[in-house]
Amino acid sequence: MATDVHRPVSTQAVHVEGLTRSFDGRAVIDDLRLDVRPGEFVALLGRSGCGKSTLLRILAGLDREIEGTVLVPRRKAVAFQAPRLMPWKRVWRNVLLGLPGRPGRDVAEQALKEVGLDHRTDAWPKTLSGGEAQRASLARALVREPDLLLLDEPFGALDALTRIKAQRLVAELWQRRGCAVLLVTHDVEEAVLLADRVLVMDGGVIAHERRVDLDRPRDITDPRFAELRAELLHRLGVDAAAEAA
Repeated sequence: MATDVHRPVSTQAVHVEGLTRSFDGRAVIDDLRLDVRPGEFVALLGRSGCGKSTLLRILAGLDREIEGTVLVPRRKAVAFQAPRLMPWKRVWRNVLLGLPGRPGRDVAEQALKEVGLDHRTDAWPKTLSGGEAQRASLARALVREPDLLLLDEPFGALDALTRIKAQRLVAELWQRRGCAVLLVTHDVEEAVLLADRVLVMDGGVIAHERRVDLDRPRDITDPRFAELRAELLHRLGVDAAAEAA
């Protein structure tokens, strides 16, 4: 039977053991094990359909039809690729959406200031750019003071320049907040740029793990960066030389 316990773990921010999730008799996640240390930034790569987003939803408590053990902090937050802002609520009210108690506007304003969006506090979501909407989504996650921040391809729909700015913002927020982060992404360069450790998911399990021992801020022109990127692309079945051609 499943053991799905969402509570703090003494030595790990996330502890997953023997996790299995099946759909129509097919195991998308199959006896998976995962540990994430407090304050660690982990990126999760994998081909489409490998179970990355399913794993993130389980960690977020949005999918409980599982077998195995899942231990995560009570204070957790998730930001998805789609910002999922309510169009009939102003930005500051979206930030407070679902927050327990009756937090005041000042709580939302502080979170919006942290992501550089305090000038759009009273805006309607439809007036935001893609990057602004994603920052509002991050503010909504941060206002929960999470010990674990789950990011499901949050930059996937952004243009290249806005994506770079959003990546830098997340790196700054992580370093300032000190929470554990699990980032699901298809972008190998993004994973190496941001993470302490990169995991490759395949066949419903963590098939490969690589620690990123590069100084921050990371330099994508560093030969070691290129080597790590090529190694991970190879693990994903992509020839780095062919991709660059």
